[in-house]
Amino acid sequence: MSKREFVTAINCMDGRVQLPVIHWMQEKYDAEYVDMITEAGPTRYLLEGSPDNLEAMQAKVGISCEKHGSDIIAVVGHHDCAGNPVPREEKVNQIKQSVELVQSWGYQAEVIGLYVNDQWEVEFIL
Repeated sequence: MSKREFVTAINCMDGRVQLPVIHWMQEKYDAEYVDMITEAGPTRYLLEGSPDNLEAMQAKVGISCEKHGSDIIAVVGHHDCAGNPVPREEKVNQIKQSVELVQSWGYQAEVIGLYVNDQWEVEFIL
């Protein structure tokens, strides 16, 4: 397989999770760049956001998939999230529900779920 140019991450705005996610996705998917779509508590934003907020998020994902050719979309949650301060188990459930939501948008991309733990390591959820 040739090197991917772009993959996509729906990630938290928290700066502690940016580089771990970027490095993990670049290594795992042999990608040059990671389009980063950020919000405070992205799984909460996806699951509880207003229709306008979801439309804006979907449009950003669309740019990454349609204009940059991204075929991988990661939905990321993390430990110690100020925007969505819930226990790990709840966060993992939110990641799974958010993956289903993003899949429903119909982009020709694999949607995965990631969790960044208390050691700032990326864990593949699904």
